[in-house]
Amino acid sequence: MGSVRWAFRCGSWTPSRSDWLLAARCIQREEKDRIGQFAFTKDAKSAMAGRLLLRRFVCERMGIPWSQIRLERSPRGKPYLAAPLKVRSDSGPEPPVWSFNLSHHGDYAVLAAEQGVQVGVDIMKTTMPGSISVPEFFRIMTRQFTAYEWSVIQSAGLENQQLAAFYRHWVTMATIRPCRHIALLLGPTGGLLALKESFIKAIGTGLGFNLQRVEFHLSSEPLTQKYVVRHTKMHLDEEEEEDWIFEESLLDADHHVAVALGPADRAGPAPLRSSLPPPTSFTLLSFSDLIASASPLTEEDPACWESFNMKAEAPQRQRESHASK
Repeated sequence: MGSVRWAFRCGSWTPSRSDWLLAARCIQREEKDRIGQFAFTKDAKSAMAGRLLLRRFVCERMGIPWSQIRLERSPRGKPYLAAPLKVRSDSGPEPPVWSFNLSHHGDYAVLAAEQGVQVGVDIMKTTMPGSISVPEFFRIMTRQFTAYEWSVIQSAGLENQQLAAFYRHWVTMATIRPCRHIALLLGPTGGLLALKESFIKAIGTGLGFNLQRVEFHLSSEPLTQKYVVRHTKMHLDEEEEEDWIFEESLLDADHHVAVALGPADRAGPAPLRSSLPPPTSFTLLSFSDLIASASPLTEEDPACWESFNMKAEAPQRQRESHASK
């Protein structure tokens, strides 16, 4: 089965006029217009990187020519490939279906894709909670985690270590939002930050899910940038879900990324854990990598650059926080 883990560092990307105009020509017109509506360049760059990551994946791994890729959005805003083209001409067995997911936060946009299983990905940057104290922030977020999870978070050590544990839990939960199997188990009220985010994204249930129903038991292994941890367990309604696998790693000291992998359908033969290849770390791509297989879809629009170049990078509070580091 195929596996893809790509990352692009949007935060340090300072596109030239020619780069931005080329990127805008290589995505669908409605996506270019949507990106143009962002108030800050930080958000526009993240969205553009996400579109290019997805189109590169569909082109290079699914074998669909760039000019023939048509991406649409579900009612919840999740991108999907509309009317996938048949790329196999022989009469052999159909290859396993690809599942893919995107996320961006902090300085990165990431894409994870897998054949034959459902996939969700989420990334979180560990940041201080603005103008309020960490204890107050945790108080506001009390309902997002179980008593056991809060005991793990608050026993992590200093405040920055507690925040890292907090975001690690959240991002994993969110990765499963796009996945159908858990969505069926959770029911219509289905909708935590790296672990909890990865879970939510794989099941596609949105934010209405009672987060107390899901509890993560983290691996004791420290997270690093070169090693992917795959030992965290998820409990749903106090019972361990053995069909789900969570991969965790660091892109850098501040960015935690989680990938959720689940069965393609409820009746799937699992156990999934024994059929998966060893986990792979994320590959950091350059802008040249993003557009290596690209072909322009529209004419050049100089106004697109002029609009982008007039925007501020980020809201004032975010710029001040970044400058203080």
